[in-house]
Amino acid sequence: MDLTVVIVIAVVIVAAVVIALLAVKERSKKKSEHHRAAASEHRAQATETSLEAQRKSAEAEERSARAKREQVVAEQERIEAQQMQKDAVDLHGRADDLDPDVEVDERRKQ
Repeated sequence: MDLTVVIVIAVVIVAAVVIALLAVKERSKKKSEHHRAAASEHRAQATETSLEAQRKSAEAEERSARAKREQVVAEQERIEAQQMQKDAVDLHGRADDLDPDVEVDERRKQ
């Protein structure tokens, strides 16, 4: 009877070890699946973040280009205004030269 008890105990221990190994393997498999799902989610978030960063960069470049165009236009308008002012002064001078009512001293003051 002692031998039968030893065999039963050995079988129970082997069965318990097998069950424990299967449980550990199943837990490891579930953990791996969880990690795969988390990695996939992080990749999706990274892709979304990257696309958003590219969009913002493109918008910033567009604003910069727009500002440069506006700066060029403003500079051109400033130059045109200076030329118009110079033309106006020249026209006044010519008008004074032609006007017989304007004295020579008045012409020199201008």
